[in-house]
Amino acid sequence: MRGLSVLSWILIICVCQVAVRSQYYSDTVPYQPRPVVVTNLHFYMHEFTGTTAVVLTQANITSNNTSVTFATLVAVNDPLRTGPEPDSELIGNVQGISLLAGSNASSTQYIDFGFNTGKFNGSSLSVFSRGEAGLAVVGGRGQFAMATGTALFNPLLINATNVIIEFNVTVIHY
Repeated sequence: MRGLSVLSWILIICVCQVAVRSQYYSDTVPYQPRPVVVTNLHFYMHEFTGTTAVVLTQANITSNNTSVTFATLVAVNDPLRTGPEPDSELIGNVQGISLLAGSNASSTQYIDFGFNTGKFNGSSLSVFSRGEAGLAVVGGRGQFAMATGTALFNPLLINATNVIIEFNVTVIHY
């Protein structure tokens, strides 16, 4: 027992010596913030039901009386265009998922607006929000790294096969 006690003290002393003799290295660099940039974007999302928006899964509920099934998970890969016309210039695409979780067709969405032409080529905006009138921009990549902001949308056309949504996005980035 005495040997165990001596060994414990030796280990404690060794650990203390290591802590005393080791040095923490840190190189302090002064903070130099980059200027904040506010960008306003205007584009249109064109969705084609069954082609660019596909139901992945949905709950088996027989008492649902709405046109939108409760607990439906939808994957989207929609083109982004400069105008509401189907032949307007293609500037990128929207990819993501949407969960229809309310009885009033409300949804929670994770979508990524990817741009592949023009000034923002290779950049994207990430949106994660409830499907209210204003979606929260929570990040991005490329020129939109660390972006925040709001994506306001206005459905222009909704029918059985097509959906066209106008987006006005205000992005704060660095």
